[in-house]
Amino acid sequence: MAVSMKKHQNKIGRTGADIIFDAFNLFVWLVILLVILYPLWLILIASVSSHEAIYASKVWLWPVDFSLIGYEAIFHHSLLLRSYLNSLIYTVAGTALSVMATMMAAYALSRKFSGKAFISLYFLFTMFFSGGLVPQFLMNRQLGLYNTVTLMIIINTISVWNLMIARTYITSSIPNELHEAAVVDGAGHFTYFFRVILPLSGTIIAVLCVYYGVARWNDYFTALVYIRDELKLPLMTVLRRLIVEATAGTSLDALMGFFGDGTQVSDAMRKAEVVKYCCIVISTGPIIVLYIWMQKYFVKGVTIGSLKG
Repeated sequence: MAVSMKKHQNKIGRTGADIIFDAFNLFVWLVILLVILYPLWLILIASVSSHEAIYASKVWLWPVDFSLIGYEAIFHHSLLLRSYLNSLIYTVAGTALSVMATMMAAYALSRKFSGKAFISLYFLFTMFFSGGLVPQFLMNRQLGLYNTVTLMIIINTISVWNLMIARTYITSSIPNELHEAAVVDGAGHFTYFFRVILPLSGTIIAVLCVYYGVARWNDYFTALVYIRDELKLPLMTVLRRLIVEATAGTSLDALMGFFGDGTQVSDAMRKAEVVKYCCIVISTGPIIVLYIWMQKYFVKGVTIGSLKG
């Protein structure tokens, strides 16, 4: 009876203005959703359409003259599969290292100790000021890291922004009483960190994995500067080279050789349009899957980042 009366009251409480507002609100968000999704859909259908249809601007809603010529051209490139493996190694190993280093530094900054303010300021200073690319390049070369896999994994290990987020999470979400109880039981900092902090930090660890993983997967500039061995290049750097070779027009021989099928110049330039879309699909596909899989942690990550102290 009470449930029935409550439903009746809710129906009476909704006015015509409420219904109009809800309809308008729904319409606005549907338009925003369409604006966001349509470019992604257009790229996907263009990647499987014929180059003639794309060149003639016939691709709008559905694939036209279904064709996989762009993907065939890319996957026949000798460096692509190796670069995919390289990117997976750099992303997984680098993200694991970054998350562990960030959590350890965040835990240290969450404790009270002499000189904490100075060390925190030191970290924040590097967030706004740096020596620049040339000093960094010279330093890494002096350390013997130039053209090595190690550099691709350890470079940019800690983001100060992510460090502040992790520190805020530890100080606001994990009671200090747990540390006091662990100390009474004879636990040291390492025992407390690995047995208490990490198991209770699943949310922030997931957020950091997304942030660091996306940054490392999309990074092409580091390899462009430091890597000269083609077998060590990541996917993004190779895809950038493919797009340049296929669309720059600076070398017609390179453009025609890219397809390797006796393609004429005019036809090769049309096929290059498909290659651009295929490169976008290949490079963004894993990241989109990662975002969908980890989306439940995004709101928590934004909320954590809104609190400083």
